Amino acid sequence: MALLNLCGPPQNQEWRMPLYGGKISPTSPYKALENEFVVPPGIQPAKFLHYLREGMDGVKIEPWHGTTTLAFKFKHGVIVAVDSRASAGSYIASLKANKVIEINPYLLGTMSGSAADCQYWERLLAKECRLYQLRNNSRISVSAASKLLCNMMLQYRGSGLSMGSMICGWDKMGPGLYYVDDNGTRLSGDIFSTGSGNSYAYGVMDSGYRYDLTPVEAYDLGRRAVSYAAHRDNYSGGVVNMYHMKEDGWVKVGEFDVGDLLYKYSEEKCK
Repeated sequence: MALLNLCGPPQNQEWRMPLYGGKISPTSPYKALENEFVVPPGIQPAKFLHYLREGMDGVKIEPWHGTTTLAFKFKHGVIVAVDSRASAGSYIASLKANKVIEINPYLLGTMSGSAADCQYWERLLAKECRLYQLRNNSRISVSAASKLLCNMMLQYRGSGLSMGSMICGWDKMGPGLYYVDDNGTRLSGDIFSTGSGNSYAYGVMDSGYRYDLTPVEAYDLGRRAVSYAAHRDNYSGGVVNMYHMKEDGWVKVGEFDVGDLLYKYSEEKCK
């Protein structure tokens, strides 16, 4: 472990804080001059992925991502439903990946894109939300939490991050739902779906969504949307992890096997 020189950094050398990074003032080695996050040294992901690989005859190296996540607001809160299949290229790495980050009892974040990017930045967001609560003695709003994540993404726009997340929660303004991605896009809405199976999920949700859904109807809509998306999309599957964000915090509705749900829906059509 490298020790910090208390006499100040050597001339023409940049120091970085262990967590937030930034240049250190020569007069005060603990004072950060810039509020930025550290990127590990090495090859820049954005450049590496877009350069042509030698000997591949013009074939680009492109990451493959597969998932189906959705969230929608309705009369009784916010429903979050995600699949659990994690893919590594064309290889199915896991069928039990939980793609929901439990930020705090009143905030949830979904994961699509790179699992490492989503987990790191949303866990960092959870830390910032907790610090906000300690400093201000009140919970952070859903809008402010999504803005924090958006600002993190803007600092590394174009650096090769891969993340599409939905921040869901409940605050003084009621239920909130925001979409944030690695380009720094931040949108507020009633229905969002991300991942390779999102177009199939949107089709199911658009045909059955109403704001005045009962909780039972909302659960069924979320399960159907993810199940049919998993049926059509090769990189989605496993189980449906479902959460319900209520006024007094989120509750996990349960895990539902996609195969069992599809058999159930096919039997309903035959009746």
